[in-house]
Amino acid sequence: MSLSLLRMSVASLGLAGLLSAPAAMAAVQKICVYDPVGSQGEAFNMMKDFKLTASKWGAELELKAYTDERVAAEDFKAGQCDGAIITGLRGRQFNQFTGSIDSVGAIPTYKHMRTVVELLSSPKSASLMVSGPYEVAGIVPLGAAYVFVNDRKIDSIEKAAGKKIAVLEWDKSQARMVQQLGAQPVASDITNFAGKFNNGQVDIIAAPAVAFKPLELYKGLGTKGAVYRFPLVQITANLMIRHSKFPAGFGQKCREYIATQLDRAFDMIRKSEADIESKYWLDITEADKVNYTKLMREARLQLTREGVYDKRTMALLKRVRCKHDPVAAECALKDE
Repeated sequence: MSLSLLRMSVASLGLAGLLSAPAAMAAVQKICVYDPVGSQGEAFNMMKDFKLTASKWGAELELKAYTDERVAAEDFKAGQCDGAIITGLRGRQFNQFTGSIDSVGAIPTYKHMRTVVELLSSPKSASLMVSGPYEVAGIVPLGAAYVFVNDRKIDSIEKAAGKKIAVLEWDKSQARMVQQLGAQPVASDITNFAGKFNNGQVDIIAAPAVAFKPLELYKGLGTKGAVYRFPLVQITANLMIRHSKFPAGFGQKCREYIATQLDRAFDMIRKSEADIESKYWLDITEADKVNYTKLMREARLQLTREGVYDKRTMALLKRVRCKHDPVAAECALKDE
């Protein structure tokens, strides 16, 4: 499952107005900004605005653009940056709790996603946002990841057997699921998964709608391809910081502000989905939806047992699902 496209989504939230409280702090905070386009991209431009207003909180930001998310994350880990904008999946190494939000099938709709972000923006959740020296200062929805196939005859999981599927090489949960389907995982990264799909190296990818136009995924779909109208996972972006390098309360103010921008975020996501031509969408049967939901739940349980997903996150996400659908069968079970 490959995804990206921070530059379209994070930028759309208008984080520029986020900082407003005075504080005095002499140190300069360096931010690693992942943007596929680099310093000319929307995410980086958003951070330029963020820099202007951050000074009102005593945070003097120095920005560095990265076109490779892996390098941005490694520099952040090594202490070369005090903060970073990266995907939630990549951020799992810094905070397993928030990194487990992007778990397969755990957040079925955008209503569920809104509830999750609102809960985690509350001061009551602040301790969960901190893991050692790291703090998640913002969780930004990027949209659901959908299955893209280069041949609409691949209209069920069973027909994916033997097909090549791009997976993030550093996220073992993806390769595990693909192997369970009897398909062949092809190690990829955010920088190359789209190219592999577009040139026929892989038959299947998973990506959010915000990736469709910028990564020209219509080339991979061609005249025979399709997009399953069924969300596999909700993708997020994280603003990660080393909390000791920022003014007190910085992370909480950021989270609360982002929660006020959810309407704008979801409007952007829905517009991106509407931009995918109707001819590409493939509706799957209700029976298949039930089977896929069961398969994803089993995968979540297994990956949680193996320590890939955080148990606390899985419990929280289940509570959210049961809040929205209290009669669901899983709500009577105690295994998640």
